[in-house]
Amino acid sequence: MPEMLRILLLEDRPSDARLVEVELKAAGFVFTLDRVQTEPDFLARLEPAPDLILADYNMPQFDALRALRLLREHALDIPFIIVSGTIGEDIAVTAMKEGAHDYILKDRMRRLGPAIRSLLEQKKIQEAQRRLDVELREIERRFRQIAENIREVFLLVDTQMKQTFYVSPAYEEIWGQTCASLYANPASWSDAIHPEDRERTLKEVMPHNRMVPFDVHFRILRPDGSMRWIRARGFPIRNDAGEIYRFAGIAEDITEQKHSAEVQARMAAIVDSSDDAIIGESLDGIITNWNKGAERLFGYTSEEVIGSPVLMLFPPGRLGEQTTIAANLQRGEYVHHIETVRRRKDGTPVDISLTLSPIRDEAGRLIGISKIARNISERLRLEAQLQQAAKMEAIGQLAGGVAHDFNNLLTVINGRSQLMMNRFKPGEKTYSELELIHRTGERAAGLTRQLLAFSRQQILEPVVLDLNAVAAEMDKMLRHLIREDIKLCSILDPALKRVKADPGQIKQVIMNLVVNARDAMPDGGKLTIETANVELSEEYCRARSKVKPGHYAMLAVSDTGHGMDAAVKAKIFEPFFTTKGLGKGTGLGLAMVFGVVKQSNGHIEVYSEPGKGTTFKVYLPQSQDKSASSASESKTLTAIGAETVLVVEDEEGIRELVRDLLEMSGYTVLAASNGKEALQLCQTHKGAIHLLVTDVVMPEMGGPELVKRLKVQFPETKVLFTSGYTDHAIVRNGELEAGLSFIQKPFTPANLARKVREVLDKK
Repeated sequence: MPEMLRILLLEDRPSDARLVEVELKAAGFVFTLDRVQTEPDFLARLEPAPDLILADYNMPQFDALRALRLLREHALDIPFIIVSGTIGEDIAVTAMKEGAHDYILKDRMRRLGPAIRSLLEQKKIQEAQRRLDVELREIERRFRQIAENIREVFLLVDTQMKQTFYVSPAYEEIWGQTCASLYANPASWSDAIHPEDRERTLKEVMPHNRMVPFDVHFRILRPDGSMRWIRARGFPIRNDAGEIYRFAGIAEDITEQKHSAEVQARMAAIVDSSDDAIIGESLDGIITNWNKGAERLFGYTSEEVIGSPVLMLFPPGRLGEQTTIAANLQRGEYVHHIETVRRRKDGTPVDISLTLSPIRDEAGRLIGISKIARNISERLRLEAQLQQAAKMEAIGQLAGGVAHDFNNLLTVINGRSQLMMNRFKPGEKTYSELELIHRTGERAAGLTRQLLAFSRQQILEPVVLDLNAVAAEMDKMLRHLIREDIKLCSILDPALKRVKADPGQIKQVIMNLVVNARDAMPDGGKLTIETANVELSEEYCRARSKVKPGHYAMLAVSDTGHGMDAAVKAKIFEPFFTTKGLGKGTGLGLAMVFGVVKQSNGHIEVYSEPGKGTTFKVYLPQSQDKSASSASESKTLTAIGAETVLVVEDEEGIRELVRDLLEMSGYTVLAASNGKEALQLCQTHKGAIHLLVTDVVMPEMGGPELVKRLKVQFPETKVLFTSGYTDHAIVRNGELEAGLSFIQKPFTPANLARKVREVLDKK
């Protein structure tokens, strides 16, 4: 990435300033341009110092020569180029003497780019030279300190190592021998070399190798029996003629360093094995350390980032964080678990938790920053999933409760309106009005069924299904449902495994997905229904809340419509959320699909992008049962009878409706408002009770408890449960317990009569 230049422009004419800006851009510079016209404004822009100053030679209130004098007064060495319309040779010479680095005529602006580059290169070279000079002076200072307070052994000998000219006192501390002994016998230092290291070490320092420097590590054995690790370095010394006439040696005790290196190697291995990114940073924001965890998290190797500004990891809009963090650390504060975003090498963002600690030297001065960055993208994604699941669960509970109460009302409204319609003839005004009430009630009942489906509180009656057969059976109806400008294609896997699901609900799922696909293609397109056997891996399921790995049958519905963005995708399964216009959708279709799939122990995935269409993939667990059941519903031919039926319902309106319906069908009806009243009624009743029709949830005593007690006196009595929503008393995992009969509220008179007859006739 090109370096951002801060350029200060002394120019009173906007048009000329624009000319400069255009030329800078044409030259490929990345810059900020700050234009000033007066001396106070110029002085105010010198802190911090800009990278470059471009100045018109003469302006009404200010000129370039004055600007150059101000730079000298403030001891600022900033590249300075005069850009002027006309400038004579004498003026140019004066300007260069005052400190200008170059001048450009405005009618030759193409020189501006090369001039700036040349000037900036010179500045870099000068800065590098200054740094080198500083380093050399520092080396010289350190050398003097070493020479005066040397702890290492400094040795000066002739080229054949037959005469010792000088040995520092540290020899006695490290070797445990006197300096006098080495003066007397220059080779005596080698007598202490560890036998295992002797041959290798002497080979390195033999006279014929003394023409070049050496650096060797070896062990010595001191007179007291202790062992020390030594690093010895030798350097030839030349005279003015370039001839080697002496040899200097430095030996240091590195025993502790060896042990420290081993410890550091172990620590480095621990740091590198960490999953977290551990980063060292200087006070000016330069990366100094970079572990393997950082490589894995950000994608950069240590060679690519060490020495680079840490801001390279910051996405746009996050650069201000560095200033805030640095301020906290300057105060000596630790910064714990900041959740933020950084940028990987490939440009993708990554969510991280950041902990920062100040690094201090022995004197307590702040010398750097230690950062630990942990990838929390997966955690945040799972938290978002859990929050969404909790929200959906809460909405589901609310929707289920509303649907339950509403179903009781609709049972009475729909049932009574249908009974009253029988008293009038089609075409009469009253009949039409009652028919309107009934149709409206049926529409409301449809909405409550969708609410119950979403909240997973409807009772399913699953059978082993062939999804291919269901899709094929619905093909003709679906073709009538979509428009002629939409092409319907089916890609059905002939080896598709069976699933266990409620056939009616699966048909509703397919129909709702097809309607959604149709509405997403107002200008026509292609709609595809596909089935396949798939396996959801543990890795796939770990990334999705409450999805179990295993073998599934997939049903996919795809369209080539307008697609959805991420914000819409996040809400599509919520009840009453719709992108359709007012009056064109209830927002319950996909909510129902979600509820049915989840209640069937399945999973639904949505793939969509704006302008690229949408695919809904429904995954249902494969069934081990090989035999597929029919998806069609059986119908009882007759609905009348003469048996005795006990009706127990706490809602008076429903209780009276059921009584009237059954009596109209020829049955003898006993009615009670709760379980206790029903048991008392049974004690006084003379004769058999052939069927008990009871609500599941009632105050004081619910339906299941009533059945248990009633069976003691009437063991042959058959039972039909009614309810407006799922209750754990008669279902297991949303499915009706084996052998139980159930009818969902709201029910029609005809459906109730048929169900009663069906239960009575059951063997």
